Amino acid sequence: MPDEQRDGAAMTQRTDSFTHDGLRFDVRDSGPLDGTPVVLLHGFPQNSRSWDGVAAHLHDAGFRTLVPTQRGYSPDARPRRIRDYRASALVGDVLALLDAAELPNAHVAGHDWGAVVAWHLAAGHPDRVRSLTAVSVPHPAAMARSWTNPRQALSSWYMLAFQIPRLPELALSRPALARKVLVRTGQAPREAERDAELLSDRDVVRGAVNWYRAMMLSSPRALTAKVRVPTTMVWSDGDAAIDATGPERTARYVDAPYRFVTLRGLSHWIPDEGPGVLASLIAETVTSAGR
Repeated sequence: MPDEQRDGAAMTQRTDSFTHDGLRFDVRDSGPLDGTPVVLLHGFPQNSRSWDGVAAHLHDAGFRTLVPTQRGYSPDARPRRIRDYRASALVGDVLALLDAAELPNAHVAGHDWGAVVAWHLAAGHPDRVRSLTAVSVPHPAAMARSWTNPRQALSSWYMLAFQIPRLPELALSRPALARKVLVRTGQAPREAERDAELLSDRDVVRGAVNWYRAMMLSSPRALTAKVRVPTTMVWSDGDAAIDATGPERTARYVDAPYRFVTLRGLSHWIPDEGPGVLASLIAETVTSAGR
């Protein structure tokens, strides 16, 4: 029986799954049921487990976390078509989660591709997002402009490689190779083993890579839309995928209280590597926006 809490006639239940576009998504709904809700969105090539450390700290601070395993990764949400991974579909998934949990809005944090979804969600649906914490990946327009910097262009080589049909799936579904690639980006061996095992399923790799293949299907207006909710941009100076250029340019695309935090000595994998400090930054953003 799901946990529940009564407030007069009101009843709140745990949300362990939801549906959208005929797909079924797994959700990990944890922490105090009456706590302020925070949605945590994972990136490539991970699932909801990447937020375990951060979520534990947030629970200790009194927050409820809802962590979906996103499109392409959830076992019953792996469409084959590239167009099914366009930004509007990914945002729709999060809106469906909020609806399933009967939440009019929530605080949102996203890492890597999860940050991209969070940026689009906050820009297009500010009524559903109380605050945004973007981890590693800057605003889409700032990211696009950063590719004029040779360092960022060089770091983004894999985005072009992922456009090649079938070969990325063939390569990344080999656990030893996937593990080696992840460790070279700065990921710790234990977490690299975890994520390489996830990628051993060819269907997961196809869905994960299709996020990159669908990049060009977003509308120009959606890419440049400003965010008008309280926002924190968190970047780490050891990030092998994201140069400082994009994060430093992100402020111009936020028309709300904003701060930019650089974490020293951490790699791209901030939720795994610095869960305590990231949880504190999320909590500070939530508190400043009004819990």
